[in-house]
Amino acid sequence: MTAALSGPAFSVHDIPFSAYGSWFDISPVIAEKTYAEDLHLVSHQNGMHGVLRLVPLDPVGGGRAETRVEAIPGLLSWVGESGRVELAYEAPDTVRLRGGGLDFGVLAAVRTLTPFSGTYFFHDPAANAHVFTSYETGRRYRVTVLSGTLADTPGDQALGGSDRGVTVTAEADGGWEVAVEELDTARPPYASSASFDDIASAARGAFAAFVDAVAPWRSEATPAAELAVYVVWSATVAAKGLVTRPGVLMSKHWMDKVWSWDHCFNAVALASGAPELAWDQFHLPFDHQDESGALPDSVTHSEVLYNFVKPPIHGWAFGHLRRSLPTPVGRAELTEVYERLERWTGFWLTARRAPGAELPYYQHGNDSGWDNATTFDPGRVVVTADLTAFLVLQLRELAALARELDRPDEASRWTGVAEEIQTALLDQLWTGERFVARSAGTGETWSSASLLDLMPIALGEHLPGEVTSALADHIKAHLTPYGLATELTTSPHYLADGYWRGPIWAPATVLVEDGLRRAGHLRLADDISARFRALCETHGFAENFDALTGTGLRDRAYTWTASSYLLLARDHHLRLAGTGTDDTVA
Repeated sequence: MTAALSGPAFSVHDIPFSAYGSWFDISPVIAEKTYAEDLHLVSHQNGMHGVLRLVPLDPVGGGRAETRVEAIPGLLSWVGESGRVELAYEAPDTVRLRGGGLDFGVLAAVRTLTPFSGTYFFHDPAANAHVFTSYETGRRYRVTVLSGTLADTPGDQALGGSDRGVTVTAEADGGWEVAVEELDTARPPYASSASFDDIASAARGAFAAFVDAVAPWRSEATPAAELAVYVVWSATVAAKGLVTRPGVLMSKHWMDKVWSWDHCFNAVALASGAPELAWDQFHLPFDHQDESGALPDSVTHSEVLYNFVKPPIHGWAFGHLRRSLPTPVGRAELTEVYERLERWTGFWLTARRAPGAELPYYQHGNDSGWDNATTFDPGRVVVTADLTAFLVLQLRELAALARELDRPDEASRWTGVAEEIQTALLDQLWTGERFVARSAGTGETWSSASLLDLMPIALGEHLPGEVTSALADHIKAHLTPYGLATELTTSPHYLADGYWRGPIWAPATVLVEDGLRRAGHLRLADDISARFRALCETHGFAENFDALTGTGLRDRAYTWTASSYLLLARDHHLRLAGTGTDDTVA
């Protein structure tokens, strides 16, 4: 009883088992840094909630059976001495399970039901199925037994504290099979003519087609490519709630949102192979752009947060995205992008420039995406060089779009503003050796040991050569055997697991590598690309990595890390093949 499938094996402790379009996953991770003994069905509607506990059971003693969990794209298995259980996605909201030699429990994750929390459980005679209703997700979870026998249904209609759920066992000399669905209020009784093997094969086929589209260049030289694609594919959810388009969450662990700069890296990575999905990733936060032109900090199923913003890397991202798309962007689409970028740029030029000031400021480290970087230690409301650099790139992209849309006066205006701001950047924040930050209130300046201070390298060919050379020298000091530490490892503020105060992060790596390459520092760019690719191939796709050991930290299945690997690996391949150009992302 094993579906004949292959694919990259992975640990569900690191990467959730899920499928494209689904709002739930199967994982032991039920909250931030919280690992349960059993795998759970974890929903990401109305937040992250472990709803159902999935437990293989000893058919003799009835207790929890000791099993090992095996996962490849399309098939999840519990393997024990006396039998096995397998699970596959039939649809984004439906999984099928089958077992032999082991019984199985589908149980409420928590025992307590109150008028405002927990899970109510009952038999629904209309569907001839058992249903869990979750206060936390606001959804229902229906279990239909397709073969085998219901051994027990504890907690049917119980209130208060109680075990709740379904236990299924095999009939004599047979196996058992069930379907579990996530639904809103009601739907017709579950019915399917597809066999489990057909379902598992279809799931694998869907993933294989996505891999072939997104990473057709993969080879033995890019051993992590297929798993990187799986991280992105499995973290993609259908348009639902406040997620207005199919969206790639940062993770189906606890970082289950779309943040308004993270999405850019996923969009660029998907552009050549999944252009419609890439387009949706780029636009998703813009669907919630407010009256001031600001993008939200983050978007998820039931929540849009505006208390912070994220840096304006969107001009940089769109330039790379459109160069990777397989077909040219139409005029209507270019106009939409232009108008959205124009409003986003206007926010920084108006709401984020003090009266009489030429340069914009962040109100907190969170606005930069580098939440607690040491650049922000002396003050939080700060004019920083990275912000200005990204804004200059966005202004240049607006000028290029305006020319393409036959708006020469607007193109001239954007070009002029870009040149004025870049001149102010060099006049006010460049010391001749490095960039400094400046308090937006007092004018006091300071420098730090943060890689953030070196991010103006993203301007690449637009900076004077002596500036890029000085930045390149400083960047070299941040290199460890695994990549770019976000704080110098010799700094007294360096922390191995200090978020942006030491660990290696994917977005900084991609932006620095790209800027260096466009500035002509090819050897250093190649070195940074190679170290980060090797890091992912050894340690996976974590949110960030210990700069001195390479160990993955925090959320271990982060899509912008996977996408950054795919970008760097793809462009390295293209350069080796002789078809890459210096204006590619890598």
